[in-house]
Amino acid sequence: MRPLRRLLRALVVIPLALGGGAHAADVEGQLRVTGRLMVDGNAPRDFSQGSSGGDTLDAVFGLLATGEGRYTADRWQVVGRYDGGGRKYVAFPGEDVLVQAAALEGSLAVGETLGVGMEGRAKDRRGGSRAYTDLAASVFFEHAPDARLSLRVRAGAHRFIYRPNFAASFGSPEVGFLARYRLDRRHAFTVTGEYGQRRYNASVRYPPGSSPAWTGRRHDGVLMASAGYSYKGPLALGLTYSYVETSSNSYGESVQRHRLSGTAGVLLPWKLTLMAQGALGINSYPDGVFLSPEITLLDDDEAQHMLSLRLARPLSERVDVELSFAMYGTELSRNGLFFFRQVGGVGITWRP
Repeated sequence: MRPLRRLLRALVVIPLALGGGAHAADVEGQLRVTGRLMVDGNAPRDFSQGSSGGDTLDAVFGLLATGEGRYTADRWQVVGRYDGGGRKYVAFPGEDVLVQAAALEGSLAVGETLGVGMEGRAKDRRGGSRAYTDLAASVFFEHAPDARLSLRVRAGAHRFIYRPNFAASFGSPEVGFLARYRLDRRHAFTVTGEYGQRRYNASVRYPPGSSPAWTGRRHDGVLMASAGYSYKGPLALGLTYSYVETSSNSYGESVQRHRLSGTAGVLLPWKLTLMAQGALGINSYPDGVFLSPEITLLDDDEAQHMLSLRLARPLSERVDVELSFAMYGTELSRNGLFFFRQVGGVGITWRP
């Protein structure tokens, strides 16, 4: 792991060293490697008229490496993160997947309460039936009048490439904001908003029976908003409501999503930590149809409903063991389709 550690240090140090801020600096970083053996109840993630059957059950081995780093100078700060890993299926090798994700943010204080910066993220997923590349970059301005309040506005660009169906790929300018208010050291509130104009690599789809004289490109207006509350004490809690509205000029692609999600974590006897996460969603489709169900399941956390439990315990200073179980579900009531998936397993995490 030493080469990876050196790479992580270089990731956060070099940009500021070149900028002349390498003196009086502080560098932090950590690495984690996790291996998991799991049982997947719906390995191909099939939609059906009911729950998945036993013929979709499979054993899975997963490996994930995560590196995080922070470089802080007098007025500069750079934060970086990289995740790389994959999953190997026994009975469904077509679902084998390799995933890489990286995020980098640099900021500069320009006054007592003002800051500017740039942020970027990238994710690439190869293998399986949901291979895609997701890229985004933006500039932001931040205002923090005191330790309790911070406001951030940003503007940037987003590019999404969906390899199994290139027509679902898009590019989009985006604007957004983030507001955090810390009531005290235990209670905090967060509000976010984002809007983008997505332009797709596909022609507009018109309602059945219509015969337009011309066809244009599909474009969607996407509005996202959320409000959240977090509590940090003997019990860690989080609750978030989010709303997403996609207004498309293509028939059957408009959608409205309401989602309520929550997290909880608590320390138990015998050095055990219990973590839970759940979400309930309501989706509506103004045209009464949904033509691309595969797009709703790019990642597990995008499922309409989900519940996950994780129980972890340290075996030593560097090694943890965990047991996990999760359920995911999505219903397309207009089409009579339902997606259900259960995943459970055991994992070992090592920190060098």
